[in-house]
Amino acid sequence: MMLTLSKIKTPSRQLTLLTSLSLCALTASATELNAQSLDQKLRMKLTHHNISQVTPPPPQSPALVALGRNLFFEKEISGRRNMSCSTCHSPMLGSADGQSQSRGQGAIGLGPARRQKADEFFQFLPRNTPSLWNRGVKQWTTMFWDGRLGGTPQTGFFSPAGADTPQTFSSALAAFAIMPVTPDEEMRGFPGQLDAFGQVNEIGELGNEDFIQIWDLVTARVTNHDGYNTLLADAFPGVPESELDISHISEALGAFMTDEFTALNSPFDRYLKGNNKALSKRAKQGALLFYGRANCVNCHSGALQTDLDFHNIAAPQVGTGRGDAAPLDIGRGAITENPADNFKFRTPSLRNITLEAPYFHNGAFAKLTDAVRHHLDPQASLANYDASQIEPELAGMFVNDADTINTLLTTRSPKLNISGAPLSEREISQILAFLSALTDPDSLNKLDIVPDNLPSGLTLAD
Repeated sequence: MMLTLSKIKTPSRQLTLLTSLSLCALTASATELNAQSLDQKLRMKLTHHNISQVTPPPPQSPALVALGRNLFFEKEISGRRNMSCSTCHSPMLGSADGQSQSRGQGAIGLGPARRQKADEFFQFLPRNTPSLWNRGVKQWTTMFWDGRLGGTPQTGFFSPAGADTPQTFSSALAAFAIMPVTPDEEMRGFPGQLDAFGQVNEIGELGNEDFIQIWDLVTARVTNHDGYNTLLADAFPGVPESELDISHISEALGAFMTDEFTALNSPFDRYLKGNNKALSKRAKQGALLFYGRANCVNCHSGALQTDLDFHNIAAPQVGTGRGDAAPLDIGRGAITENPADNFKFRTPSLRNITLEAPYFHNGAFAKLTDAVRHHLDPQASLANYDASQIEPELAGMFVNDADTINTLLTTRSPKLNISGAPLSEREISQILAFLSALTDPDSLNKLDIVPDNLPSGLTLAD
């Protein structure tokens, strides 16, 4: 009988086969051990920095959310009846507007396509529109880039309205909701301007400090519509129409924003719940850098990646500037009137950060990569800053004289310093992978929250 060579198992062939199988087993075992080691290291880092799951806000009243949904898209609450909350906080644009600095009164359109309306007085709003993600969680107690509004029901609330600030809010988010209607360049409009119907804008005739009168007129406009009175009665049963005021409107807006813009289902959230497979290897490596050598956690701490404190990161002074310091924007310093706080801005949360371009208080960076690189080397970033990445009308407003640059760099927060050698390109890409893992996929498409029509009958289009 003849045997083919393929059927003969010689000792050498058996040894080769066994060696190959052993190597495969060892490789698989090493890969598994490496994965376990990576997870062990990361979970130790997370424990060290007290990073745990975020407690979601309590369920909101459906009637309150329904009222808030309509008000969020309602132009009746703006002086000229030409803007709504969604004009700057679009659900299709990461709850912001995709512009370096927002365009308020005198502009038309939505998002990056929003432009100055012909023959209209126009000025940019001084800062980038902050997103609304997770602003309804209990940790979030201050609003705006400079923290000029905040508080809790226990401590009371403060705002630019001073003693006129209502104290019946349930959260800082609800308190925030009443403020955009007050500045003339934002939603209120300027004296002498007509509204969408060619009528006098009675709200625009008031001054920026006439908070109570502004809010009373906004409330009167809302309660002038039967559809809103029905929604108000459902949301606030037992409250007579005569007792309804701006705080009821703001509570409804706060409930809606809490309900629709809470984003706690990212891969990172699932990892915090114990699912080791929720994060990719690169994202885990990036997280180790974020919570380790890169020192991102120095400011971006907590499960929402913000300490809610204020820091000078030597951001490029580009854009219109704000207030008496213009063309500079000294941020927190203008609120505290303490020069030590100049150029400090609140640490933004990094949740859904990939949806929020452009970045920084003035939208200085169009790409997240460049925003990260600025943190790692502010001096090089300022020296090489390209203003053409922002809107053409703002690109020429770049204050980069030697004194300004020197002030930014010498007063910048030491928390920006990394530990050890500069990060490699590979390590930067790993950090970006981790930042991407902070995006909640449920936030990618929010078209379903837009109502079909509004009780006022005004258009939804911008």
